[in-house]
Amino acid sequence: MKKGILLIVLLSFIGMVSFAQTKKKTTPKKKQGTTTKAKTTAAKTAGGKGNTSLKGKADTVSSKPTIAVTQIPLADTTKKDKPLNGFYVKTNILSAKPTVYAQLREADVVFEKMVWREIDLRERVNQYLISPKKRLIDVLVDAIKNDELTAYDPTPTKIDVNGDEFTAPLTKEKAMARLSDSTLVHHFDATGADIGTTMVPGEFNPDSVIKFRIKEVWMFDKQRSVFEPRILGIAPLVKPKVTGAGEADYQPAFWIYYPEARKVLASQEAILKHNDATGLSFDQVLLKRIFTSYIVKESNEKDERIKDYAQGIDKLYESERIKKSLMDWELELWKYGN
Repeated sequence: MKKGILLIVLLSFIGMVSFAQTKKKTTPKKKQGTTTKAKTTAAKTAGGKGNTSLKGKADTVSSKPTIAVTQIPLADTTKKDKPLNGFYVKTNILSAKPTVYAQLREADVVFEKMVWREIDLRERVNQYLISPKKRLIDVLVDAIKNDELTAYDPTPTKIDVNGDEFTAPLTKEKAMARLSDSTLVHHFDATGADIGTTMVPGEFNPDSVIKFRIKEVWMFDKQRSVFEPRILGIAPLVKPKVTGAGEADYQPAFWIYYPEARKVLASQEAILKHNDATGLSFDQVLLKRIFTSYIVKESNEKDERIKDYAQGIDKLYESERIKKSLMDWELELWKYGN
């Protein structure tokens, strides 16, 4: 019985092989050359009879498959936002406005004294004004270049004896020329006599400005019972180089009317060392008196500066005396008699 089963399986396998071979022989073959013949005819019509080279090219082209090539960009050209230097956007300082002064009436001002001070940026307390991240002089210069501030000529005239009354506006080109590192050249005649000087401007270096002069008014308002100073003008000081005549003293490059500059300074953050999140602007640090300075002049009947009648260490003593006299005036105001 086992032999019968094996015989049946063997006959079935032989039948399946024979059926597969028969099907392969009866399947019609696909005609080849029809497409090539049509393309050869079209090429023959375009190139004329006997153009065997064109025919060969057509056959070659038709036999090669078409491959689509996609160009891959070498770099990502998508525009991206600049990375944020921090974890939030400081918008308060950018939209800040200067603190509005209280309204003053002439009848309410019972005491007034005009004082000129100099801020030495080399003092440790004042070094934030020359921070490489943001300098006060850079803020003022940029505002002048952008026509946001007006610089005034500090040259004394008959109308403006001290050159600090904001009477003669300067163009931004002249203001930058006065601020540049200039050299004062003396001219001599054949006998050696000094016949005049010429200021030769150089290239502006922000680090050359190490002093500012401010003009302020101390007032007592009886309506509010407040004794306060208000800055009227600010001027960067430059020291021109002198050839052949010793060393020149610091002098204002130009004056800026401070009430006009407050709008610009209020939107510029001052870089303080103790806290990066103070949010104080240059206008606020000057308003809050976060600086050290010394007095170089007070209003007087002779219009004298301290250096006109004091020399050496006596100039500093006189500066402290004037400062104390202002404070004593306020203290004496609130002293009651016995």
